[in-house]
Amino acid sequence: MRKAYIINTNLTNRPGGETEVDMLENEKCAAYFSPWKEKIHQILPNDLVFLYSNGKGIIARGIATGVVEVADYLNEDGLHPDEEYYMNLNRFEMLFNPITSSDINDIIGRKIVLAPTMVSLKYEEGLKLWQAITKEYLN
Repeated sequence: MRKAYIINTNLTNRPGGETEVDMLENEKCAAYFSPWKEKIHQILPNDLVFLYSNGKGIIARGIATGVVEVADYLNEDGLHPDEEYYMNLNRFEMLFNPITSSDINDIIGRKIVLAPTMVSLKYEEGLKLWQAITKEYLN
């Protein structure tokens, strides 16, 4: 059964924005270190994925390939082998204007907490977000 996910770009933990920039430039979603990185395995082919930037909102969207890849992760503490799990996203698009958390709640019709690394939505809720982006948030 298809689902939708909102993935946090990790801006709070990486205030320099390196992880967010990496996700945007490489058209992927990612998570780092256990137990968060393993959550990427929940995403299946053709699931809808939205990238969420703290303080801004949803900044990009794509469709999951379903293939989890592993990479080394470099931060101020040094190189951490195999600590990034990521998935490339098809039909990747960055939004012209972010969708704020209050707008997300209005669009899907319920209040969600966006603090976790990954928030799961019903496919129908994700589809509402996808359609709202198509109508109002792309250039």
